Amino acid sequence: MPSLLSVARALPLAVALLVTGAAVATPGYADESGAWSVAPSAGGGTRPAKDGRPYFYVEGTPGSVLEDTVTVTNPGSKPRTIELTGADADNTRGGAFSLDRGKPTDTGSWITFARREVKVPPRTRAEVPFSVSVPEGAIPGDHPGAIVARGGGRDAGVRVHLRVSGPTLSALTVEKVKAEGSRITYDIVNRGNTVLTPKLAVRAEGLFGTLLDRPARPLPIELLPGRRVTLTEPWKDAPSLDSAEVTLTVTAAGGARGEASASVRFAPWGWVAGAGAALLGLAGAAFWFVRRRRGPVGEPPPDELEQGSTERELTSAGTGRGEQL
Repeated sequence: MPSLLSVARALPLAVALLVTGAAVATPGYADESGAWSVAPSAGGGTRPAKDGRPYFYVEGTPGSVLEDTVTVTNPGSKPRTIELTGADADNTRGGAFSLDRGKPTDTGSWITFARREVKVPPRTRAEVPFSVSVPEGAIPGDHPGAIVARGGGRDAGVRVHLRVSGPTLSALTVEKVKAEGSRITYDIVNRGNTVLTPKLAVRAEGLFGTLLDRPARPLPIELLPGRRVTLTEPWKDAPSLDSAEVTLTVTAAGGARGEASASVRFAPWGWVAGAGAALLGLAGAAFWFVRRRRGPVGEPPPDELEQGSTERELTSAGTGRGEQL
């Protein structure tokens, strides 16, 4: 028989589940696909929002402990068991926001849940408190991460935007600019400690004027501190014959700015190859003509043979007449 103490401890959780269950109950609705969801709670955090929050935003000094609450909702007709874990953020090769699937070493490792495994009854939601313990030696700036929920054969997550108080620096560079055919490739590196959404401007000057002039526009990337991404800029109307200087200028909030240039020469290689083949053909014909005129190696040309024969005949004739005298 359970003790009074255990009953007293279980009562608040039971009441919370009953109250939240009534709030999300939808009579006649049964979702057998297991389409549960996870989201920030309506209140709490260092920047709560009355209309709900798309992600967690927490900010604190090194050594502080920040608290918030995550909500797991089960609208289906069956109970669900959901596991909660923390994860570090990363960039995809194209610069999009993603999660590091390895063992967390940053924000993901600083997150602690009141319960890592949550059993959510049908048509009910569960509120799970968690804390973010910022280490004493944490570097100031942005430390993006996420809360990942797993259950029913699928994963879902909520971003955690953590900023450690202290000096911030927005800085980036653009490197390895290269123009090839109908595209320009380049690298962008976040040299600061804040997440950046850069803008790109492209300009190309040819021998006879401006070939390309694109004003600054936002790039579809969220570049995390210390990350490098390789991107491609299309140039479909690139010239077929010219020499150009291509300049890329990248800017971002906080005064971040980077610029790099590269020289490129455009040539119609098909025409060049055809002209080269024609020149080789002409050279071969000329060589054949000269060899034909000269004959085999070591043998004088036909004109020289005829002239030499005539001289020998005259000499012989003259010698004969002399002998007769």
